[in-house]
Amino acid sequence: MPPPQRSNRAYRVLARIVRPILFAVTRPDWHGEEHLPRDRGFIAAGNHVTVVDPFTFAHFLYDNGFAPRILGKAALFSVPVLGAVMRATGQVPVYRNTSQAGESLRSAVAALEKGECIAVFPEGTLTRDPDLWPMVGKTGVARLALATRLPVIPIAQWGAHRLLGRYKKLARPFPRKVVTVVAGPPVDLSDLYDRPLDTAVLREATERVMAAITTLLEDIRGEQAPAVRHVMRRDGGAE
Repeated sequence: MPPPQRSNRAYRVLARIVRPILFAVTRPDWHGEEHLPRDRGFIAAGNHVTVVDPFTFAHFLYDNGFAPRILGKAALFSVPVLGAVMRATGQVPVYRNTSQAGESLRSAVAALEKGECIAVFPEGTLTRDPDLWPMVGKTGVARLALATRLPVIPIAQWGAHRLLGRYKKLARPFPRKVVTVVAGPPVDLSDLYDRPLDTAVLREATERVMAAITTLLEDIRGEQAPAVRHVMRRDGGAE
């Protein structure tokens, strides 16, 4: 398959290394590719269960013609080798609770306006829900969506945690694990575009995105998510 047009050389080299590994240890079960916009930048928003998620998420997008720029914790960019790879492939560091916090948003907005795909995990970390359902999301995805008015595509994935469980260090690559990834239609936020960007609006937009992801995940799992979404309170909130 030809690489995505917007992928740089480092991205293509990384893909040549990682894709065969992923095909060796997973069996992709992908759906909803028709919802991925081809004529503009967009935000791909997904659930987060295991540290493998960014790879399987990017695999789905890359093989469908997009080289996603993933919003990741700034600390990861300081990790030897990993940080260099993330910088070379154009990933976007997220600086939380610092004077640089706005820089992440500006970088992501600029990429979206150039037609890029920005990938985000709105929960900001691995879900703490005991049954691995999506938690309350942080409002970064809402800020991006309302600033650019570009589509937010909800994407649910399930199965990567069988390859490497949440907080586990030992992978179980064999037998190959089925990883289901489903993209849904854009989340409708149009009624929020002209409202003041206050906490209520940001929360409403964020919850619509999380609800769309959760609905897709319910279909994949054949189960119903809890009526009340889990809230992670370690850092005093979900912003």
